[in-house]
Amino acid sequence: MADATIRDVARRAQVSVATVSRTLNRLENVSEETRTRVADAVRELGYVPHAGARSLSLSRTNAIGVVLPDLHGEFFSEIVRGMDREASRLGYLLLLSNLHGRKQQAANALLAMRGRVDAMLVMAPQLSEAELSGALPERLPTLLINTRTQEGGRPSIHLDNAAGARAVVEHLVKLGRRRLVHIAGPQGNIDAQERADAFRKTCAGHGVAYEIVAGDFSEESGVAAVQMLLEQGVAFDGIFAANDNMAIGALQALRASGVVVPADVALVGFDDIPLARHLGLSTVRVRIAELGEHAVARLLAIVGGEDEGGDELHAPELIVRSTSAREDSK
Repeated sequence: MADATIRDVARRAQVSVATVSRTLNRLENVSEETRTRVADAVRELGYVPHAGARSLSLSRTNAIGVVLPDLHGEFFSEIVRGMDREASRLGYLLLLSNLHGRKQQAANALLAMRGRVDAMLVMAPQLSEAELSGALPERLPTLLINTRTQEGGRPSIHLDNAAGARAVVEHLVKLGRRRLVHIAGPQGNIDAQERADAFRKTCAGHGVAYEIVAGDFSEESGVAAVQMLLEQGVAFDGIFAANDNMAIGALQALRASGVVVPADVALVGFDDIPLARHLGLSTVRVRIAELGEHAVARLLAIVGGEDEGGDELHAPELIVRSTSAREDSK
């Protein structure tokens, strides 16, 4: 509907105008069921709150919305650091939000951005294509990062997770490791899925034995995975953790159990967070801050009509440090 008003939203959601206003302003005295109805009505009508519409008609907000699955941890602090650096250089501010859950939480987080930003960067690896497409505002320029996308859909940047995982397995195989373990990320996360799939296929292609154990990207899950393997007497001589946090947890657990790294077990992570460098952790370097910078630059190019969209693959790089170095190279 063109030029939808708050009254149109209230009528569609079957609530009062005051209730719509309370919902849009994120006040607490609104039920989840009502928030859902208002969010659906806003999306269906393409409604932009009046203040935002006035701002957009007169000038840009000079703000970029950034929606991430989490706002804690070195990966996210690094990517936001890169985004903020480039946004500041170009005269923009960032408005941050995060996605703790799935469909409704995503809709609420994205709803909060409407009328307040010129464009959005969204990283939602845990959402399905249907959940994401149902929550994204249709007319707001958006760039997706490491998020499930349909061919010909929103512009996106993806990490080449498969290439990174293949490089890790091939590195471990060249070291002579024949019993590999992958500590996987959370189920339903596209990055975790792609890294695990590539690990499995590459191990099979090299004819090496492998195990895949569950993790959740936290340091604690890396500790728990190694403790479980040792308690169950699983034989392994190489570990590929799906991110650096889990690799750091695995390193702690191995050392606490008297396992020598890398002599007994070689260990590799993924991301290359700053702490990985201090610990001498071999990892797949993503250049996280640079990825954030590039995402902002590309998003603003899309806003300015200088980028036609499409999917862009971001190539990672294997960095070998002490946790998987050859003994004769030390």
